[in-house]
Amino acid sequence: MEVKKPEVLAPAGDFEKLRTAIHYGADAVFLGDSRFSLRGKAGNFHGEELKAAIRYAHERGVRTYVTMNIFPHNRDLPALRDHIRLLGEAEPDAVILADPGLFMMFRREAPGIDLHISTQANITNVESARFWEGLGARRLVLARELSLEEIREIRGNTSIELEAFVHGSLCISYSGRCYISSFLASRSANRGECTNSCRWNYTLMEEKRPGEHFPVFEDDRGTYIMSSRDLCMIGHLPLLAEAGVGSFKIEGRMKGINYVAGVVKTYREAVDALSSGIPYAVSRNWLRELSLFSNRGYTTGMYFGKQPDSDYTFDGESYRMSHELVGVVQEIDNGTARIDLRNRIDEGDAIEYLSPGMEGKHFKAECMRDGEGAPLPSARNGDVILMPVPVGVRSNDLIRREKASRGARQGEVRDSGGPRLRFSPPQRL
Repeated sequence: MEVKKPEVLAPAGDFEKLRTAIHYGADAVFLGDSRFSLRGKAGNFHGEELKAAIRYAHERGVRTYVTMNIFPHNRDLPALRDHIRLLGEAEPDAVILADPGLFMMFRREAPGIDLHISTQANITNVESARFWEGLGARRLVLARELSLEEIREIRGNTSIELEAFVHGSLCISYSGRCYISSFLASRSANRGECTNSCRWNYTLMEEKRPGEHFPVFEDDRGTYIMSSRDLCMIGHLPLLAEAGVGSFKIEGRMKGINYVAGVVKTYREAVDALSSGIPYAVSRNWLRELSLFSNRGYTTGMYFGKQPDSDYTFDGESYRMSHELVGVVQEIDNGTARIDLRNRIDEGDAIEYLSPGMEGKHFKAECMRDGEGAPLPSARNGDVILMPVPVGVRSNDLIRREKASRGARQGEVRDSGGPRLRFSPPQRL
């Protein structure tokens, strides 16, 4: 069976993340206004900036999907109507929503905008998929609780586009409809204000012994019984494509550009390989890349049916991260790059460039200069420096280093295997 090349859909929490996602190969991005998006703490886009972001993406052939997937109250409706009018002018490729009332508002007031139904709508069966298709929705973002077999059944009984998450954080609550944050912190996850309460470490207190806290042991670090490992389906993309998923969604509007760049680059290469006609095989470079930045360990979620709890639960080694962002290449002139620093760098530090063909290679930071050409033995976050870069480095590429390597004197380029990427079973390809 011929499978259509899936879309790589990337998070764009602010303009810098938008540029990064597009630079590293996203086919489409999802972004939103903090008032109506479930990522209220992301940088997000407002008014004219949202229009500019959509225009920037379209000029580069990238589709834009605007998130409006809060569950609105009556007091939200006037602002929603104003935002719908703005989107009518901005012309995104689609809007992502979950509320039926908001769906009907778009149908009345902006009928030319395609509508995608958010994972918040809990689409877990064929009849629900048919319902939204019958209303005229263009795409369904499927619930994360579905197995591959259930997705195949939906694909076989509908013609609507299907989107599914392939990478990123998993929420402990059903399709992300969480109330823990509301109860514990009076901040509603369903209105974009989630405090990530499920990531906290918990102890037990007995009613008649207030103030005495007892650990609930998973191991000697404590318990994170509500915190899941992160989703990673890099090893199983052919199965998702064959099941009928046409858009591979990457979670992470709250994540930094180091995460956005590495994950988008990896899934871009994987989807290109999937569509190359050559049997799909997971590259060692992909596994290395996905292991470098913040993650809780990886799981395949529920795509293969229910797995043992130990394959989902975060083990308490909070946010493993072996590499950190050093800076972003702004422009290159005759082999010398203008670099916007995001971290301290010293002459002689071992660094890596997130550039095609340079994966895992270390280079030496040398001949650093300031804007006037004066030598710099070191520079810090916020500085802009000039430095020679190897052939193959591009404008907008990221520069990183191993967290323990600052001050190391690496005079030669070398290969680095990086830390081992941990998956939960099954590892069927």
